Amino acid sequence: MGTRRKSRELALQMLFQSDMGRQSSDEVRRTFWAERNAVAADVRSFAEDLFRVAVDRLTEIDALIVRHAEHWRMDRMAAVDRNILRQSVAELLAYPDTPRAVIINEALEIARKFSSPESVNFINGVLDSIGRELENAKPQAQDHR
Repeated sequence: MGTRRKSRELALQMLFQSDMGRQSSDEVRRTFWAERNAVAADVRSFAEDLFRVAVDRLTEIDALIVRHAEHWRMDRMAAVDRNILRQSVAELLAYPDTPRAVIINEALEIARKFSSPESVNFINGVLDSIGRELENAKPQAQDHR
């Protein structure tokens, strides 16, 4: 498994712990990493960054998810799916140079591992829609010929 995939899985686990345990982000960090001393620094760093962005921009991220997950409320989504979406949208927002297809594919692989087959299609549709909106919102490069 690649470094980035491992980081994404760890970020998902941190978000899940925060969501289900109703713990502060500091408490999650403290307890989560206490049990994972052997995680490489680069893996931990990217996981921490994804978690930080997801927590810091949670209101914005959840609003995007709700808007694109037609007829689904956040509290009705499976907790794993909700947090895969949060982690992936955080990456779409914070790492605009990472291709959208890569972020979505990684989310789908993680969903295949941690969620249900139906969830894979749901996550794919929501992330693709959010990704297109974010891409369309980017300022277009000016042609100065």
